[in-house]
Order: sequence, then C-alpha cells, then structure tokens
Amino acid sequence: MRAAPNLSLLFLEVPFLERFGRARAAGFCAVEVQFPYAHRPDELRHALREAGVEVVLFNLPAGDWAAGDRGLACDPDRREAFRDSVETAIEYAEALGCLRVHCMAGRVPDGQEPEDVWPILVENIRYAAERLGRYGRTVMVEACNARDMPGFALPAVGRAVDLLQEVGRDNVRLQFDFYHVQRSQGELLATYRAVRDLVGHVQIADNPGRHEPGTGEIHYRNVLAAVAQSGYSGYVGLEYIPSGRTEDSFAWMDEEEMRTWLTR
Repeated sequence: MRAAPNLSLLFLEVPFLERFGRARAAGFCAVEVQFPYAHRPDELRHALREAGVEVVLFNLPAGDWAAGDRGLACDPDRREAFRDSVETAIEYAEALGCLRVHCMAGRVPDGQEPEDVWPILVENIRYAAERLGRYGRTVMVEACNARDMPGFALPAVGRAVDLLQEVGRDNVRLQFDFYHVQRSQGELLATYRAVRDLVGHVQIADNPGRHEPGTGEIHYRNVLAAVAQSGYSGYVGLEYIPSGRTEDSFAWMDEEEMRTWLTR
C-alpha cells in the first residue's frame, strides 16, 4: 500500500501549489486533495508535472463550506447545482488524471428527515456515476461521523453500504475513513472486514484530535496490517491534521513495523 498525504491538511507551511513539491521531497509519489477549485486546472497540472506526483483523489465541489455545506447530493432543492458540480469535477479529473472523485452526501436540510432526502441522494449518486463513468472515473462515497458533521446524511458505514447497494453502479465504491468510523461506531477491524469488497479508498487519522497515527487511541499497526492482509493494495490517504511541523508528523511511518505495510 502507498500513502498519499492530503494537501488540504498537510504542508500548510507553504502555499497550496508548492505543496506538491514538498510532498515529493518528503518521499511521496501520490497525494490527495479535498477541494482543488481555488486554482485553475492548468495551474494544478503544471504543479503536478513539476513535482512528479499524481493526484489519486479529490472531492466534488461541496457548496459553501464556510456557511456549513458539506456536499450537495442530498438536497432536493439543489439538483442543478449538484449536476453542475459533477461537470466541474469532470474537468478537473481530466486535467489532473485523477481516477477517483469523492461525492460528499451533505447535511440533511433543515425541516427534513434522512428518509425524506434518500431518493434524491440515490438519484444524484447514480447521475454522478453515469457522467464520471463515461470518463473512466470512480465515484467514492463516505460515512462521516455526526460529532464532526451533525446532520450528515451518511453518519455510519452501514448507511453508506445501503446507498451503494441501492445505487447499483459498478463505479461507485466505499471510501473507508478509519477516523470517522472510530468516532461514529468503533469496532474498526470488524467493520472494515465486513465491507472490504466494497472499499475503493482508505483514509486514516488518529482520534481524538484527528492528528497523525500514534497521537491517539487507534492502534494503527494492527489496522494497517489488517488492511494489507485483506488484500487491499490501493492508496491510504493521510487525511490528518499534523500535531506539529508536517514533515515531523511522518515519523510514525519510519517505524519498521509500519514500513512492512505502508510505503511512501
């Protein structure tokens, strides 16, 4: 498995376009990004080529983040905005050569219940899968814990699995974030093993604090060993907030047992 630092949370010591080079200098060949849209596709493509790294995941536009939006897919009143976001994501995926695009389900709108918005969520994920599938892209869906994101439409892994099954498209996969699963339900290894065949991308951070492995309660030696032994050979997104300088936060990866399962 190869690690992919998330440039929206890591290397904040430098401007965004410089973070690709910093990641390469730290030994990484792949990165992920939450939202690349503050920069033009050609600027990002140039930064990638200069650094010699690839982007393996980014999110669809999620609405107004500062105002509390966490995705558009479950909002019945924003169907057209969601479809526009898919087209924007296609443009960036093509420019960056990125094969995986994460579609955040979003928060259930005020005055509605999760079951009220389920049909539009299913419809929108199917639409995204169809459009992105024409370009060979995979749509990722993720459960995000309700402590950090109150009202999120997919608060637990089981609900995300329900969505995948109802959408019924081969290019829709589960994004399994061990931090969110720990916050929402625990039972990390049993939960992961139960859905392994659906997993298309893995992300990690420790809890509490969402810092690097080794700063909290999650035993990441066991977690990464179990993921590797399950047959997963994809990328592991380092979607954490470094507790200090970014480069110093990678020290846990240099432990011999960690290097057995995860490389840069």
